[in-house]
Amino acid sequence: MKKIFISLSLLFSYGVSQGQSELRGRVLDRETGLPLPGAYVYSADRKFNVITDHSGWFPVSPTGAADSITITSVGYRKQRLPLFSEGFIYYLEAESANLAEVIVSGNREAQLRTETPLAIHTISKNTINETKATRLDMLLNKVPGVFMVDLGNEQHSMSMRQPLGYSNLYLYLQDGVPIRTTGDFNHNALIEINQAAVGNIEVIKGPASSLYGSEAVGGAVNFITASPSEETTGKVQVEAGSRGYKRTDFFVSDSFKKLGLYVGGYYANQNQDERRHNDFNKLALTVRADYSFDDKNKLVFTGDYINYKTDQVGGLDSARFYNRSYESRFRFTYRKINARRARLSYERIWGARDKTTITLFHRNTAIGQNPFYSIGSVPGSTTKARGQINEDAFRSYGGIIQHRKNLNFLEGKWITGISADFSPATYWAHYIDVDIDKQQVFSSYTRTDSVLTDYRVNLFNSAVYTQLEVSPTEKLRLVAAARYDRMDYNFDNLLPPGSYSGARDASNHFSYFTPKLGLTYRFSGHTGAYANYSVGFAPPNITDLFTGVQVPELKPSTYNNYEIGGWIYFAGGKGNTELTVFQLDGRNEIVSARLPDGTYKNQNAGKTSHIGVEVNFRYEFTKSLYFRAGGTLARHKYTEYRQQESNYSGNYMGQAPPYIVNSEITFKPVFAKGFRVALEWQGLGSYYTDPQNTDKYKGFNLFNARAGYRYKALDVWLNCLNVADAVYATAVEKSAWGKTYRPGQLRTFNFGVAYLLNHGSY
Repeated sequence: MKKIFISLSLLFSYGVSQGQSELRGRVLDRETGLPLPGAYVYSADRKFNVITDHSGWFPVSPTGAADSITITSVGYRKQRLPLFSEGFIYYLEAESANLAEVIVSGNREAQLRTETPLAIHTISKNTINETKATRLDMLLNKVPGVFMVDLGNEQHSMSMRQPLGYSNLYLYLQDGVPIRTTGDFNHNALIEINQAAVGNIEVIKGPASSLYGSEAVGGAVNFITASPSEETTGKVQVEAGSRGYKRTDFFVSDSFKKLGLYVGGYYANQNQDERRHNDFNKLALTVRADYSFDDKNKLVFTGDYINYKTDQVGGLDSARFYNRSYESRFRFTYRKINARRARLSYERIWGARDKTTITLFHRNTAIGQNPFYSIGSVPGSTTKARGQINEDAFRSYGGIIQHRKNLNFLEGKWITGISADFSPATYWAHYIDVDIDKQQVFSSYTRTDSVLTDYRVNLFNSAVYTQLEVSPTEKLRLVAAARYDRMDYNFDNLLPPGSYSGARDASNHFSYFTPKLGLTYRFSGHTGAYANYSVGFAPPNITDLFTGVQVPELKPSTYNNYEIGGWIYFAGGKGNTELTVFQLDGRNEIVSARLPDGTYKNQNAGKTSHIGVEVNFRYEFTKSLYFRAGGTLARHKYTEYRQQESNYSGNYMGQAPPYIVNSEITFKPVFAKGFRVALEWQGLGSYYTDPQNTDKYKGFNLFNARAGYRYKALDVWLNCLNVADAVYATAVEKSAWGKTYRPGQLRTFNFGVAYLLNHGSY
């Protein structure tokens, strides 16, 4: 009787207020009471289906709606509830075996995962909270087909449908905006992310150039900033590790009528024996403000500040690596980063069918370093060497305008947009004189007046893109997209041109058209498939194009991608499995070649081939026991590649593992609510360390254990990384000077405790 009364009351309210405000429901987290944006709400016949907005609200039509609705959200247990449940307030419980139902990175708009012809994976806030990762690779490596290489102290490189490497084949975004400008890629760019302020992470594998532009070839990673809460929430957290690592995290959030605020960040540092030369510190802060003028107009501001400095350790030879002699030969090498970003987005909903988003952004980033890999011997001397100090910096002023229109035929959706990015960039490098002590340690240096490189480049990137989605039948959805990019590099050398100082003043431009065709087909409510053809494009980086060369010679890289995939939901919402088969063919791929003198130089390979299978499996055995397993089997080969006098055509690419696997079993006993324990396995297959295919690294198997307990406002945890204390390398390379190992972390314990304002606000 009560339910009938509520229903009649709400319908009456809707009738008398029609034209003033619509009838709405809201989806909240059962434990915290926080809103769940991006939740998918639908009826059994799918005639009623909507996605919740940034505050968890969704519209309800009183006519023709079913008696019950189903609600799903990433990282939450699927719920089927009466339509008029609890006065239109619906609660979801966190769980660990759900396929990502709603994503935003597929077209910059919230949409169903099952309607997106992409290999895309979401790392939920629940996973982030329970992992207690001290580095982003501990999260990203849970994604099938991804291996983020740990180079120490948050330094990294990446592998997604590509060998382990340093090339500009990946696009890193925050809330859909690249964190660095095109043409100034850095493989350590994710240092510039504030991990503590991330709400969730979406990973697109394969080319995403038709929407996001160049460099989105191997994949794109979109970090979505945490949203402001509806009530006062917060957290303060401290943790310490057995190898000198210390960290403090915090956030506070609240809403004041139309204004929502979020502030969060962390400070981390590490102190070790000076012979390890492995100290670092990082401060990361994020501010977000959401202002809703009304239901149709919203303003979002996000600001980020990153200040980071680390010692550069360098690689080890085989003797020191296998003997666990991890002392560094360097005592002064470093990398430091100062990054500031600001984004202001205005969202306007014109009606049921139209929405416009205007985003303005600014970036100011500088990376300075005294790199170990630039140190070389002085002929005839055992006590002196040469190196360099350099800095790469840029400022960006840009904008993105996107309009989405829902069409009145075939459930169509049309998205179109334009973007522009002006980024003046500078690069300079100075010679240093290096002293070598009796133990053959590079002990100190003196900066000289000799300038190696000094130039400015005005980068201007502009693009227009469009995407059309239609459903000719209820089960079939077609997607066609295209983008045109133009990149202008205006180079001004402040030194006379030469083999070290760089090229002559010049204006270069690159442009490319990147199409995409895709489809998804839903066989039933539990099974579906997709296919797509897409093109990727990556221009040369400015440091590769102009630094240390007299004539720019690198060509843009292009890629054709073909993939098919499918998914199955298990009955009762127990889990799912996904499978993707891909072939990525590259032309003029820019590869990082290690030269005989130990330095690196990016070069064009003629043709390359990348073929593989990616699998993801999740299952909930009981309400206490969860299991997931994911990985990739791949073959990366040179189809056509000559380097100087050598022909590597037909060879396997160096640093290209044939398989990558990550699996985890988690136990959350129902009889001890709040307790959790997990065991994770990371495996990497043996691979050639050089393009000549003369040497192999055996790969590794690594086990991590995590345990934690949450009681009311307190959360405590103990993580053990590398439980078996295995000696392993995250990357191994071979040159004329021998093999270089980048050592992985030996057994490490991390203990932490967090206090949660409002009993579980994260």
